[in-house]
Amino acid sequence: MESRHIQNLRTRSLVIHFIRDFFMGQNFLEVETPIRCPSIIPEAHIDPMLSESHFLQASPELCMKRLLSQKIPKIFQICKCFRKNERGPRHLPELTLLEWYAKDATYLDLMDHCQNLFRHIAKGLGMGEALVYQNQPISFDLPFDKITVEQAFDTHGSKSAFQALEDGSFDEIMGFEVEPFLGIKRPCILYDYPAPLASLAKLKPNNKKLAQRFELYTAGIELANGFTELTDPGLQRQRFLEENRIRSERGQTALPMPEKFLTNLETMPDAAGIALGVDRLVMLFCNAATIDEVVAFTPEAL
Repeated sequence: MESRHIQNLRTRSLVIHFIRDFFMGQNFLEVETPIRCPSIIPEAHIDPMLSESHFLQASPELCMKRLLSQKIPKIFQICKCFRKNERGPRHLPELTLLEWYAKDATYLDLMDHCQNLFRHIAKGLGMGEALVYQNQPISFDLPFDKITVEQAFDTHGSKSAFQALEDGSFDEIMGFEVEPFLGIKRPCILYDYPAPLASLAKLKPNNKKLAQRFELYTAGIELANGFTELTDPGLQRQRFLEENRIRSERGQTALPMPEKFLTNLETMPDAAGIALGVDRLVMLFCNAATIDEVVAFTPEAL
């Protein structure tokens, strides 16, 4: 009789198969981009890993957007990404990400993609339109729940989102007070983040304090982060410089500016893009309590 671990690996293989089946059915082109790059996204909250003189990607975002600038309208990729000092029940320093980008789409279109992708995988696995995760039934009936960041903090947090942003407690309140209540009975789309928390996203036209960014949660687990892409190279440069300023203030090394990406951004079309954690998605479909149960080897086993 197969062990639970081997059964989970079989389910993982099927989940990845149905991901590819979904995007190819939507006429997306699967691409592969380098995981070692001389420059990456300057982000204040992520410490990159080095590979000789290059960085190991935390996301394939920059290269995939450069492909969009070459007039490929819809692309997706399943790849390895790396994030230093990330290890826990839901975190790995080497993780598997699914990213996809679509020309002329917005974050609203990505929300629809997520809903349809989840239902496609569940159907392929013979689960219908629901699963049970850690004894909690979760329905994939449409539409998924939606709540703004402001509403979520007002409902579950000890202070407002903008108060938390002002005093530096946003991440703590999000992690301990808000996230545990998201996506309990059905997946939940948390949207319209404060602008300072979305350095690569377009702002909302009618409210410049908010960005066209959302995250997808199921069973209190963050699965995906998507947004309507910022396509203004001058403004993007300013935001990267601000991220590096924050890094320097925290004693982190400032990261080199991705000049080739900023040049390609001049010809990139309006688009939307999203990253989804494959390991965490497999956790749900395997009813696994930890990420360790759904990967072939943990870092400690190597």
